[in-house]
Amino acid sequence: MHAICRFIENHSDDPLHLETLARQAGMSRFHFQRTFKAVVGVTPKQYLDGLRLNALKSKLETSGDITNAAFDAGYGSTSRVYERAGARLGMTPAQYRRAGHGITIYFACMDTPVGLLMLGATDRGLCFVQFGEGEAELESLLRAEFENADVRPMREPGDPQFAAWTDALRAHLSGAQPHVDLPTDIRATAFQQRVWAYLQRIPYGEVRSYAEVARGIGQPAAARAVARACASNPLAIVIPCHRVIRGSGQLSGYKWGVARKRALLDRESALRRVDFRELGAE
Repeated sequence: MHAICRFIENHSDDPLHLETLARQAGMSRFHFQRTFKAVVGVTPKQYLDGLRLNALKSKLETSGDITNAAFDAGYGSTSRVYERAGARLGMTPAQYRRAGHGITIYFACMDTPVGLLMLGATDRGLCFVQFGEGEAELESLLRAEFENADVRPMREPGDPQFAAWTDALRAHLSGAQPHVDLPTDIRATAFQQRVWAYLQRIPYGEVRSYAEVARGIGQPAAARAVARACASNPLAIVIPCHRVIRGSGQLSGYKWGVARKRALLDRESALRRVDFRELGAE
């Protein structure tokens, strides 16, 4: 599977089909698709899309022509760019080139057992979920990250979808909803996608080491890169990077403070034990 990843990277401009990749691996289509996703964390198509998306972003930052950037990145047409890249960039290619100009982001804060949490979202999903000491500080961080976007506070009564996402996070932090699966609108490299997808599969109340995550995504030598991916996570709780620790058992760093990381893990562990006792009683 690692060799297939290199093959995809070297031929990302070509029209790669599942049959081609399966034949390259000497497997049936079904077995190849299942094995690739188990090892890499995404499907072959998602891996290829991630490579092309990264190339597109690089081209858009240096080129004023969307059509040329699209074809240089390996897209067969500009319509495919708007169809596939729009949802992954969190904006259209033109908007990305203008650093998010034209995107509206609504935000709101909520108190949690481990501190103040701000949620920021576009109409596609959550793009900013971070802890902080005060609303002004968090709003400043949000505006700095999306400096050309139209950033607005969510006013009452608010959008029902935004309220549902807030309620889901509140329920998760209270232990009432151990697994949280919310729509996101974030940019990521192919590697970050694989790491973040793996983190979302770590069971509630459990932890993994950076080395275990690296092995889990099929890159056992990439523990340091996994740590960087955790540090660049824009969505606290939704992408549970707090569940990754050092191999020695030490907590290591956490973007929102080691004390908060300890509190989150202790809380999840305690709530999970309570759930198990209740299940045993039944």
